[in-house]
Amino acid sequence: MTDFSIDRRHLLAALAAGLALLGGAAAQAPWPQGRTLKLVVPFPPAGATDVLGRLVADKLGQSWGTNFVVENRAGAGGNIGTDAVAKAEPNGDTLLIVSVGMATNQYLYPKLNYDPAKDLAPITMVAMVPNLLVVNNELPIRSVAELVAYAKANPGKLTYGSSGIGTSVHLSGELFQKLTGTKMVHVPYRGTAQATQDLIGGRIDLIFDNITQALPHVRAGSIRGLGVTTAQRAPTAQEFAPIAETVPGFDVSSWFALFAPAKTPQAIIDKIQADTKAGLADPVLREKMDALAAQPVGNSPAEMAAFLQAEMKRWGDLIQEVGVKIQ
Repeated sequence: MTDFSIDRRHLLAALAAGLALLGGAAAQAPWPQGRTLKLVVPFPPAGATDVLGRLVADKLGQSWGTNFVVENRAGAGGNIGTDAVAKAEPNGDTLLIVSVGMATNQYLYPKLNYDPAKDLAPITMVAMVPNLLVVNNELPIRSVAELVAYAKANPGKLTYGSSGIGTSVHLSGELFQKLTGTKMVHVPYRGTAQATQDLIGGRIDLIFDNITQALPHVRAGSIRGLGVTTAQRAPTAQEFAPIAETVPGFDVSSWFALFAPAKTPQAIIDKIQADTKAGLADPVLREKMDALAAQPVGNSPAEMAAFLQAEMKRWGDLIQEVGVKIQ
């Protein structure tokens, strides 16, 4: 009788432990099942970062069967939104889509509240996007060569807008001036949407704008396109020759990449990367990105980390050389 009671107690204990394990497994459903995710865009709506971010969020949300909220947290050249993600819980629920500012802001601002190399984990590059040099229709310029000649004959007269100090749109202008020996006046905005409206209205003269933002306005005839900032023609905007054909050495791309808070589990990072890469291959999404002249990438976290380090070196050198600073 005593032996049976002991065996019965052992059996009940084993069953209880098994039920506890099953309950724990049920409570810890695979990420992101049943969760509401957030993608932070550190710029205003309607710009290239916002447009591409929403395309990716929609695709991932559909693939995962979960809600994906896009939150625009603009300001300080992308630093406000980036800092918010850097301080978020590293559980995969909060992601960031960001551009060149991730590489440049540490050289532009006296102090950042986050470390771009330590506080954020690279996931994948969503797309490479050329910038497009566009001018106001009233400006008597129809080629890059004419722009160089006009700028040299009128130093300090031309104004060029950007989506903020240190963005690829701004740095395209700095590199252009350095390579051509010209001088123009930089007018920074909080995003390219407002800058484009001021360009259309004639309040500024030109922008080296993200082609995603500029191309629809060019094709509608609201502004005039002169050339792409990349060394090669954009596959879906073949009508624009590279600026480098007139200004040797000029080569600038905007890039847009996903990041997560540092210490996010590697399994989650890898799943986001793999599913983003698969989504970028979807014909429907590819067609939408082609319309924006955005070239899908989907590289690995390690490749994205190496690319970021190279961008930090490249743009850091230029920023220090020309003395660009944000007070």
